[in-house]
Amino acid sequence: MGTFFSRGKRIRAVALGSAAVLTAGAALGSVATATTPTMAGGAPTRIMEQPFGAVAGHPVALYTLTNAHGMEVRIMTYGGIIQSIKVPDRNGQLADVVLGFAHVADYVKSSPYFGAIIGRYGNRIAKGAFTLDGKTYHLSINNGVNSLHGGTTGFDKQIWQATALPGTTSAGLELTYTSPNGSNGYPGTLPVVVTYTLTDDNALHIQYRATTDAPTVLNLTNHSYFNLAGEGTGTVYNQVLQLNADYYTPADATQIPTGVIAPVAGTPFDFTHPTAIGARIRDGVEQILFAQGYDHNWVLNRPSPTDTSLILAGSIHDPRSGRTLEVYTTEPGVQVYTANFITGTFAGVSGKVYRQGDAITMETQHYPDSPNHPNFPSTVLRPGQQFDSTTIFKFSAI
Repeated sequence: MGTFFSRGKRIRAVALGSAAVLTAGAALGSVATATTPTMAGGAPTRIMEQPFGAVAGHPVALYTLTNAHGMEVRIMTYGGIIQSIKVPDRNGQLADVVLGFAHVADYVKSSPYFGAIIGRYGNRIAKGAFTLDGKTYHLSINNGVNSLHGGTTGFDKQIWQATALPGTTSAGLELTYTSPNGSNGYPGTLPVVVTYTLTDDNALHIQYRATTDAPTVLNLTNHSYFNLAGEGTGTVYNQVLQLNADYYTPADATQIPTGVIAPVAGTPFDFTHPTAIGARIRDGVEQILFAQGYDHNWVLNRPSPTDTSLILAGSIHDPRSGRTLEVYTTEPGVQVYTANFITGTFAGVSGKVYRQGDAITMETQHYPDSPNHPNFPSTVLRPGQQFDSTTIFKFSAI
């Protein structure tokens, strides 16, 4: 397994010069005014801004990014949430392929993390505690006995400052937020920049950057729930998943990794070949019983422990519509979650009730609870280093 993960090494942190400083707005700051560009030749606009309600009296904006093929991505400043992604099927018919809500108030009221930027730490940290440089930090607990997705007031619950990035062959949106020292128990003041870019090859690029003024841990991701047949159309169990991963990290009953890096061969976790998502999801193995389905980290195949190149993490294909999603990342792992705890208690953007299995996530990230496992790739970020991570969601139809 040594070729697939680094031991105690931060594989994405690079030294910065003194002039390389990221700036970001404060939590619940005002939304920046964005220009709405017009493409050359009078073509449709690439990016548009509109009001989308308010949270605690602070205005929320919704940005619509459009490419030359009609693909459309809507992103709000609350939580940096991807509210919808509309892509064509094999016949050119558009459908929204992510779960979401029609109103910002629904995102505040419910917390399934639909489409959100996740931080400071994506996934779980055991009992909300970790030790760094000899000091133990205690985090907010919000998932049984553990801390999940940054704690009670993570990045998904902040209003980000926005700047439109118009282009002739792409549309971009830069979101900034500064997480204060001690937020949810995490050390260090942390300016974060997340850039969404929609290109004309039907790809949504997400780049995450951050710096810190004190040693800390960081693990950022996006929590979009995908259903390539269209949101509200039922389960994804007949859609086909393939993962570039020969190993995964088994978890205990509270979904914290045991520390073992286990082979997927001969288990329901083997998606090295295209396999229907639901083909083995009802197998009575302990790991599936713990998570009530899939909610696990897969260890991506990489040529060396220090490799951070952009690789194909996996793909999802919907035979009915022909839509395919390919996920590329610089991260060492991907958390696949089959919406096991979406139990029919709310309706989505189309008015349809969402239920267990109605979507799947591909959360590119470092492994869960990495600060407590020295054999996992390190998530430590120190002053003078820059966190830099990229994920691409690329859509096509065949």
